[in-house]
Amino acid sequence: MKISEQWLRQWVNPANTSEQLAEQLTMAGLEIDDRYAVARPFSGVVVGEVISVEPHPDADKLRVTQVNIGSDQPLQIVCGAPNVRVGMKAPVATVGAVLPSNDKAGFHIKASELRGIASNGMLCGASEIDLTDALDGLLELPDDAPIGTDIRDYLGLDNQIFDISITPNRGDCFSVRGIAREISVTNDLPMQLPIISTAEPTPTNHAVGAPTVTVSATEACPRYLLQSINNIDRSIDSPKWLQDALIQSGLRSHNFLVDVTNYILMELGQPLHAFDADTIVGDIIVRLAQPQESVTLLNEQTISLTGDELVIADDKGVLALAGIMGGQRSSVTNSTINIVLESAFFSPLAIAGRARRFGLHTDASQRFERGVDFELPALALARACHLITSITGGQAGQVATVEHRNHLPARTPIILPIAKVAAVIGIDIEPVIMIRILTQLGFIVEQQTDSLICTPPSYRFDMSIKEDLIEEIARIYGYDNIPSTLPHLQVSMDYDDTADLTHEMKLALVDTGYMEAISFSFSDAKLEALIDDEALGEVLALANPISSDLAVMRRTLLSSLLPCVQYNLNRQQSRVRFFETGLSFVGHSVSELVQTPSMALVAVGDIWDEQAYQNRAIDFYDLKHDVEQLLPTQLDSARIRYERSELDFLHPGQSAKFYIDNHYIGWLGQLHPNTAKQLDLPATWVAQLALAPLLTLAREQHPIATPSKFPQVRRDIAILIDSDISLQILQATIRETAGKLLTNLWLFDIYQGENVPTGQRSLAFALIWQDSTQTLSDEVVKAATDTVIQALTTQHGAQLRDS
Repeated sequence: MKISEQWLRQWVNPANTSEQLAEQLTMAGLEIDDRYAVARPFSGVVVGEVISVEPHPDADKLRVTQVNIGSDQPLQIVCGAPNVRVGMKAPVATVGAVLPSNDKAGFHIKASELRGIASNGMLCGASEIDLTDALDGLLELPDDAPIGTDIRDYLGLDNQIFDISITPNRGDCFSVRGIAREISVTNDLPMQLPIISTAEPTPTNHAVGAPTVTVSATEACPRYLLQSINNIDRSIDSPKWLQDALIQSGLRSHNFLVDVTNYILMELGQPLHAFDADTIVGDIIVRLAQPQESVTLLNEQTISLTGDELVIADDKGVLALAGIMGGQRSSVTNSTINIVLESAFFSPLAIAGRARRFGLHTDASQRFERGVDFELPALALARACHLITSITGGQAGQVATVEHRNHLPARTPIILPIAKVAAVIGIDIEPVIMIRILTQLGFIVEQQTDSLICTPPSYRFDMSIKEDLIEEIARIYGYDNIPSTLPHLQVSMDYDDTADLTHEMKLALVDTGYMEAISFSFSDAKLEALIDDEALGEVLALANPISSDLAVMRRTLLSSLLPCVQYNLNRQQSRVRFFETGLSFVGHSVSELVQTPSMALVAVGDIWDEQAYQNRAIDFYDLKHDVEQLLPTQLDSARIRYERSELDFLHPGQSAKFYIDNHYIGWLGQLHPNTAKQLDLPATWVAQLALAPLLTLAREQHPIATPSKFPQVRRDIAILIDSDISLQILQATIRETAGKLLTNLWLFDIYQGENVPTGQRSLAFALIWQDSTQTLSDEVVKAATDTVIQALTTQHGAQLRDS
């Protein structure tokens, strides 16, 4: 939020420099993002009055002027501005003046001749003195501008603009009043409130009043005020001080009525809205929208409402999207002379998320979403009505007020133990200082023996627990006034190795060619619908999403990784490898939510980077290899088991469930071709594993056995077996029947084709036999091998191949 230092000092004026004031605000939690003067440095420009204008004898578009700047003799200046005339006052750059330019040295004004006529200076437009040009020509100053005064002093161009970063919890600081309150408390100074008088209804306007108001959505709008103002003189423009205040706050000047509402918004923090009274049909009702109801907004955007938006309507339809933006039908124009002025309190929950739903972000929605002072509407309405009637002579009508106090935010007292303050901050602060700070911040404070009972003011929606009060005391007392002391720590020798073990797994994937992705835990509801299966559980929708494509919690980390893959493929990166660690969220409500720490992988493209020889597309076994890099090297492969996966979003013949010691760990495989097609992805390989069991495996102690000094014996067997019998079942049978003498086992050949019956395949296994106490005899090895063959034959119908 941009705010003028000059405007702030009208409310509270501490004996601080601009730099010190900015530092104070930053240390109070209102960080200054930028600080700059209204205009860049320049010199030698004063207020001048044009006393004569003659045509140039040798140029049709030039004029020869005489300009009074308060010196002994008027200046002769040749000017080409179309709006120059006798009697106007404008900025005059005298000879020797330096005007702002892109050149660091500036633009120097010198005495010169234009078409043979001497010119001793320059009449300036707004852009020449670093202001915004409202028209093509000279910057016309008010008639009462004092001749000869330095233009920087007259226009306040040295006034500093503070660009303040307001945190989401400090909605009370979105105004001059809110920032001034902070400065007032920090410097222990009173605020100078503007004189706000209530505009009494004009006798002739008593009967007019505001339209009848009905509020049906009482929880969303517990306080609503309307006041009519008639016969406004629209020939009167916004005063210069009002325009300057808005422009220096980053707002454009529109017309007088809109400018007043924007001025109150910036001054007090209360959004107001002015309706053209002559366009309102019947009574006004504050209600929830009807499904499919539409309204054309001030920005000419037509939106279709869903039914949970709060609207202001009349008998003809919707007039405004409450707390966000007005409608075009009832908008105030330059010809509007009768208005109805709205000032209301809308519940933050009734406004939150609605503006983003329609791609809107307005000053009003920004404030209402964070919470506006619910005691402010009457004051703001009176201030606006006073400004309008005092400047334009309009006639104020009756104020229509609808209130439901039981729906206004409750101000629940907070108990603050005095001893708790010292325990948290680390120093003793006198209770009288705490009371002074909290009272000046607007709290109602009652002191008891060992505690303070503090009732938050109506503008503080971020106060609910005693720690909130302690933070208020600490920041106003001054963090710089709190000495730095080392805390007394209880040192625990317990070591949590989760982060280190997870990091080792990440390094294993990096060594395999993957890159880590870090993303939001939020996901697109449309993507969640594509990556769907009953096994994943319910989707949790967010009550207030930051954007429409991040509206639900992700059930798998794929919801975060697949958009990353799309982003890279769209930028000609054909080979993509990503992994991510994080939480997956399953559950229809917060109370049912299950959060599972997980690790997910995604791979697209060839197995290696582009090269001349032996490259190929990644397949299931490559992904399986990458997944197994996460397992301890000492892990016995007999503990690993795979089963066919039935997840709907995975390819039914290219995916598997992953088990260790018969405990389900996760899944891996190819993304279903239909899903990949809808996401415009090529063949995509994905996996997700639960982190907890992987960490348990990594913590296992594997004792180191002394290698046997006796020789190994290898025996190879080749069997014919039905193709539908899995390798891991056969290996399990071999290990179970072989006993302790079998130290290793692997498959080294698979064959299907000539001399192998249809529906079968030939599998060749290497069996490694070894005893740690003696050399194995051929008879012992043969007996053990025969036992294995017999088990394969009996249990699985295997047939030993002799050749």
